[in-house]
Amino acid sequence: MAAAQVTEINCKTLINRVSAPDFPFRWTINPYRGCRHACRYCYARSTHQYWGMDAGADFESQIFAKINAPSVLRHELSRPRWGGEPIVIGTASDPYEPAEAQYHLTRQVLEVMAEFRNPASITTKGTLVRRDIDVLKRLNDVAGVQVVFSVGTIDETIWRQTEPGAPNPMARLEAMQYLVEHGIPAGVLAAPLIPGLSDTSDSIDALVAAVAQHRARFLSANLLFLRPGSREWFMPFIRESYPHLAPGYARLYRGEHAPRDYTNSVLGLVDDARLRWELPRMPSVNTLQPAAPPLFGDFAPNLDPVSLGSENARPVQLALQIAA
Repeated sequence: MAAAQVTEINCKTLINRVSAPDFPFRWTINPYRGCRHACRYCYARSTHQYWGMDAGADFESQIFAKINAPSVLRHELSRPRWGGEPIVIGTASDPYEPAEAQYHLTRQVLEVMAEFRNPASITTKGTLVRRDIDVLKRLNDVAGVQVVFSVGTIDETIWRQTEPGAPNPMARLEAMQYLVEHGIPAGVLAAPLIPGLSDTSDSIDALVAAVAQHRARFLSANLLFLRPGSREWFMPFIRESYPHLAPGYARLYRGEHAPRDYTNSVLGLVDDARLRWELPRMPSVNTLQPAAPPLFGDFAPNLDPVSLGSENARPVQLALQIAA
């Protein structure tokens, strides 16, 4: 990865209201703009276009750090009309992208949220989150917190091709396990599952097994979707690296999302694997609440899959459908 330029900026507001009705949360925070994780499919790439930059190389190399984020957040949370609703941190840029090692903005944001007893959900591919275990514990005790690790595959080739700047998927799972073993609700969003690359039953089974064996508290999944900005960056990669899949992608992604039946079939494979490993779905951010003392000792998940019988088996090799 090329070296990135980090530009310090001041923001007027930090808490963003989500207007899309299909999102399961209303409020987000992004301490940074741009992301050196450089995920080819990232739906947030188009945000750089608002600033007159491109959604490709600029998104990965021109990073903006909102250096007044903690003070702005303190002001916003102290407003009488703020109702203390849960806030999702990291929807347009990873809050633990490499700049966080220098600026500590995400850590300071979490400290403010703990001060105001405001629940939070963090979405990340970063392993630096381990550094903040102390403030995460404090926030979890007074308001509730969850950490969602984005892991769409544990295949190293696909990881290196599609997420060239992100930590190794197994390192993410190890960071998740560290949080869980220190009392923080953490789990995995298996996303995006990429047609033809990571949506087969074998790939999904391997991922879910690793997630369970690293003591995840929950698991959910999403299939790849391609918004303007990410489409222009992702589709050339498919044509160059996997040309046999290109015609199928042209059929699947006439719009932003793959057809519902295809999506449901892939997510069904995830559900089958999730149930075999007795993993619950990711809870809604709206259910976050202060941590309760454990009733029966440490969390100890089942580390062996449960046999569900042949009636639950699904025909697989869905990826082959798009190459046909």
